Amino acid sequence: MLKLTENSVISKLPQITLGFWVMKICATTLGETAGDLLSMTLNVGYLASSLILFGAFLVVLVSQLWSKKYHPFLYWSVILATSTTGTTMSDFMDRTLGLGYTKGSMILLSILLAIFAYWRFSGKSMSVDHIRTFKAEALYWVAILFSNTLGTALGDFLADDSGLGFMGGAVFIGALIAAVAAAFYFTRISRVVLFWIAFVLTRPFGATFGDVLTKPPSRGGVGFGTVGSSVVLLLILVLGMIIALVKLRRQAVPEPVLVSSEGPGEVS
Repeated sequence: MLKLTENSVISKLPQITLGFWVMKICATTLGETAGDLLSMTLNVGYLASSLILFGAFLVVLVSQLWSKKYHPFLYWSVILATSTTGTTMSDFMDRTLGLGYTKGSMILLSILLAIFAYWRFSGKSMSVDHIRTFKAEALYWVAILFSNTLGTALGDFLADDSGLGFMGGAVFIGALIAAVAAAFYFTRISRVVLFWIAFVLTRPFGATFGDVLTKPPSRGGVGFGTVGSSVVLLLILVLGMIIALVKLRRQAVPEPVLVSSEGPGEVS
């Protein structure tokens, strides 16, 4: 009987390219604006919003875990769900429970590091290029949920407590992301470490950039509002999903082989 190994299982995760990071930032920014739309604009509240969005996250997560191959719309739906859920979870901790952005960020950072430690010592590779098992993918998504929640708290800390403001926070995080990109190309630092640092940093960038889009000019934003910003970001994200799906289908089509009539094995 043929036994499938971990390497023989098709990856259900996308390749890490520039397009991936553009869509990640777009999804996390949309998560900030959509989370604020539900909890603040629609006045649902942080706790109720967190419960609603966490339920939606579980639905799409189960679908992703049980799928047999990579589906762009499904994968990015889970990413978006972790981002919106992370936004309201962070706001509930920091504002409703009164922990504040600094203490909330430290708690979430400790949880995320504990997840990474368990993942590392469980013997599973933390490289996204080698996630082939149910357990490894489950750890991947738990880490993403808490990284996005941490990113929201960090973004709020930079925008409010640090004195940088929304635009200043976005510029600062953007500079850190650029530094990580430079380290990827010009140093030998672990690619796995750099990936997760970049993954965490794109969330506060999305949070601060989302605030830049939604907040009024009197608070350092451009005043697009949560509804308008969410619609535009959703359209961009859906366009990215469509492009990813088209590329995936093109890769799945085998190249035609022209065989000469002179005999088998001879290509014309």
